[in-house]
Amino acid sequence: MDEREELQARTDEHIWFHTIDLGQGVVTKGLGGHWHGPDTFPDFAGRSVLDIGAWDGYYSFLAERQGADRVVALDHYAWGVDFGARTAYWNDCIARGALPDHSRDLVDFWAPELPGRRGFEFAASVLHSKVEPVLADFATMDLAEIGRFDVVLYLGVLYHMKEPLTCLERVRAVTKEIAVIETEAVHIEGLEGSSLVQFHAGDALRADFGNWYVPTIEALHSWCRAAGFSSVRTILGPPAGPPIESESRRDRLGRRISGLPRRTKLSAPSANYRAVVHATP
Repeated sequence: MDEREELQARTDEHIWFHTIDLGQGVVTKGLGGHWHGPDTFPDFAGRSVLDIGAWDGYYSFLAERQGADRVVALDHYAWGVDFGARTAYWNDCIARGALPDHSRDLVDFWAPELPGRRGFEFAASVLHSKVEPVLADFATMDLAEIGRFDVVLYLGVLYHMKEPLTCLERVRAVTKEIAVIETEAVHIEGLEGSSLVQFHAGDALRADFGNWYVPTIEALHSWCRAAGFSSVRTILGPPAGPPIESESRRDRLGRRISGLPRRTKLSAPSANYRAVVHATP
């Protein structure tokens, strides 16, 4: 077995969410995708960066590779929860038609050996990275312990939070220059420009009981402004789609004869997508 094959074999011993290029033609087999484009991030060069919800560290390593002066990878849930045990419990809840008790996540399913951080540690070792790992729950930690950063990455986290506005206030508190906020968002045809939020109590969104609030882009802007950011700029917004066809007079008459309710904009189709905004203090 040559050096590259040995590295690939060691890499495949881990379960990865991020797809990370480790060099020598070895790439981690991530379960998640990367949605970002060339304009997603500001210039990292010479700046301090906080990556909240870092998981395997893809974005932490990206910032470091692009010249960040200091990078802190902060995580808690993804590093310490035994996802196998939690998934078995969730499947049992689905079978029983019940909603899970989320308080069990950090008690019954918490693994002190931090199985979810092994991928990050392995990648950091292979890449000879100086990214600083910090184990802490950003939603509850003392923010004075972490300090403030030029660039704050809050990627794929917001829709998992039960108190999104409070969490964005905390993001604002640690941001010096710019926060990059990426989240699951919803576009509702016919209601463009409306500040609306979907709430998911079950697993309807991607079979994940941990998905809660999904905003329109307008609601995301409003949340950021309410959290104390002075300006918000859309980097990745709603997908372009065909306009909704207006209902013909014959269709309206047919619905009235059939006793069906009138069509309203609220019955318009919706589409989920990943939104990205840059928020500045």
